[in-house]
Amino acid sequence: MSETGSGSLPAQASVGTEIVRAKSVTAKSLRKGWPHDDGYRPGRFTGAILPLAFLLLTEACARLDIIPARLLPPPSELAQTLWSLAVRGELLPHIRASLARVLAGFAIGSLLAIALGLLVGISRRAEALLEPSFQALRAIPSLAWIPLLLLWLGIDETPKIVLIAIGAFFPVYLNLVAGIRDIDDKLIEVGTSSGLGASQLIRHILLPAALPYLFAGLRGGLSLAWMFLVAAELIATTRGVGYLLSDGRESSRPDLVLAAILILALLGKLSDGLLRRLEQHCLRWRDAHRASSAKS
Repeated sequence: MSETGSGSLPAQASVGTEIVRAKSVTAKSLRKGWPHDDGYRPGRFTGAILPLAFLLLTEACARLDIIPARLLPPPSELAQTLWSLAVRGELLPHIRASLARVLAGFAIGSLLAIALGLLVGISRRAEALLEPSFQALRAIPSLAWIPLLLLWLGIDETPKIVLIAIGAFFPVYLNLVAGIRDIDDKLIEVGTSSGLGASQLIRHILLPAALPYLFAGLRGGLSLAWMFLVAAELIATTRGVGYLLSDGRESSRPDLVLAAILILALLGKLSDGLLRRLEQHCLRWRDAHRASSAKS
């Protein structure tokens, strides 16, 4: 296949149109006929109703001695614990250390997953060579990696980041491969007949068509990166939210354990929200096509 110059732009545009048309069944069309769901628009704070109700219920149970505070401290006590950590200047260093590890591990794992996912999705030979090994590695629990990483990489930041990268790798890889395999072969034929080279096929057909799958994998990989962080911060560390979790367990402080869990939940939600914003920005072409299709 030969690379094309500026004269192939109209052909590339037509290929992009075919990509959009290939996705005929969407979640929006499935929801359209769902009973009692037509025209529903969730409020800005609808998602906060359940967590707030849980916090109020927990506070009430603790105040009424329904649940012993030593087992489930009330939210007011968790707030005091977090405030105490912040005032002593301990909270932000722990959060910064965990954020740095997650971002580094997630970036490394995702980039490797995208490269290998493209390779396996395109090449049957690569699939036959790599897929069985990846499926076997995927079944290994996160804690099982720790002794081996300690032996290989020591006790500094490297094994922590590698462990998080392992966690982030598989959701991105699996979703991208599934997205590439879901592409209609006719789109590839349109691209090759339009004179697109291998790199242009990837850029103008494979990645755009698989982009929803890729973002689903990235969000799953980011979620697992936060989960693997806790295991990673069991490796000889004195900084990080996972360390707070371990310290609370060893000192029999459920308030510190729950405060660390709350921090992890908030950081995970915030990072997922930012990634979702990026997804919406990158997939604006899909929404524009849906709007134009609805008008026609």
